[in-house]
Amino acid sequence: MIIVGGGVIGSSIAFYLSEQSKKVLLLEKNKLASKASSAAAGMIGAQSELEKNGSLFQLARKSREMFPNLAQKLKERSGIDIEFVTNGILKIAETDEDVSNLQLTISSQRKYGQEADWISQTEMNSLEPSLSKRIKGAMYIPNDGNVSAYSFSKALAVSAIKLGTTVLEDTEVYGFIKDKNKIIGAKTMVGSFYATETIVAGGAWSEQLVNELGVKLDTYPVKGECFSVRTKMNPIKRTIFSKNCYIVPKSDQRLIIGATEKAHTFDESVSLQGISKLMNLALHYIPALKEAKWEKAWAGIRPQTSDGLPYLGKHPHYQGLSIATGHYRNGILLAPITGWLMAELIKGKNIDTIFKVGRNQLKEVRT
Repeated sequence: MIIVGGGVIGSSIAFYLSEQSKKVLLLEKNKLASKASSAAAGMIGAQSELEKNGSLFQLARKSREMFPNLAQKLKERSGIDIEFVTNGILKIAETDEDVSNLQLTISSQRKYGQEADWISQTEMNSLEPSLSKRIKGAMYIPNDGNVSAYSFSKALAVSAIKLGTTVLEDTEVYGFIKDKNKIIGAKTMVGSFYATETIVAGGAWSEQLVNELGVKLDTYPVKGECFSVRTKMNPIKRTIFSKNCYIVPKSDQRLIIGATEKAHTFDESVSLQGISKLMNLALHYIPALKEAKWEKAWAGIRPQTSDGLPYLGKHPHYQGLSIATGHYRNGILLAPITGWLMAELIKGKNIDTIFKVGRNQLKEVRT
C-alpha cells in the first residue's frame, strides 16, 4: 500500500493498515504532520462542530468513542502521550437568538442519545468564573475534549513505523503509474514505487495530486490562523466555543485561540487583521487574558468541500486508487474512524455492511 500524505489522516490510515499486517509505504513531501495536522487546536468536538444527526455526525461520534483506547494503544506503541482529555466544551450564547438555537440543539441531540445540558448564566459563572458575565449561557457538552494535534499525528506515524510501515519524508509525489484504468504506483523525485493500492490523503493538496488523472475533487483550501498564550494558571477548565472563536486549554498552562477562515488560498502567512480579531474576541470572552503572555501565531490550510462532506473511499473508475480528504476542521476528530474505515474498505468490506445504513445515508463516503 502507498499512502500519499503524512498528516494525521495519512498516518492514521498507515497505522490501521499496519495493524492488519499490510506492507505500507507512506510518502510525505515535507515532514510528518508539518501542515494542517500540527496547526490544529486538537479539539474532539463531535457535538460542538456537528449538530445534525446525519451520517457525518454518526462517523464523528464513532470516532470520538475510539479515542480513549487509541490514546492508550498509541502510548504503548510509540511512547508518545497524545494528551487526550475529556474536559468538555461550552458552546456559548451571546444573544437571545443564540439561547433559543442552542436549547433546540440540546433537545434534538438528546433525542438521538447524546449528552448535552443547558447551563444558565448563573451556573456558568460558578463553573467558569473567568468567563465574561455578558455571556447568557451555554450548551455544555461533557463528552467532547481535545488532544495535542501534533503529538497525536506523530504517535500514529511512529506506531505505524513500529508495526512495519516505511516512511519517506521530503519525498514529493509528482505523478501516478497507470496500467490502463488501474493505478499501480506513484512517481517521486527519488524514483517510482509500486503498490496494489495507492491512497491519496494529501489534505488541501489532494486535488492537485489527482488532477493529472482527470479526477476532479470538489475541494478548496481554507486558511485558518491561530495563536497561543501562556498563563500562570489556566483561567478556564473547559473549551470555550462560539460562532467566531474557540479557546482551548492545554495541560501546560497554554491556551490555543482560533481560528480565522480565508477560503481559496494556500498562503500560510499570518495576518495582523486575523490575529487582532481573535485577540479581541478572546479578551471579550475571558477578560483575565489581558495578563496572559504571548507565545506564537501560525496558520494552517484545511481541505473543504462545497457540501462540507469529506471524500472517503475507492475511486469508482480507477482500480487501485483510494481517496481520503476534505475533512476541513474535523481532521483530528475524524482521523481514527477514517484510518479504520479506509483499512476496512481496502480489505474488501462494504461500507453499508460496516455501518448498517443505506448508501444514501452516507453521502460523504463517496468518490
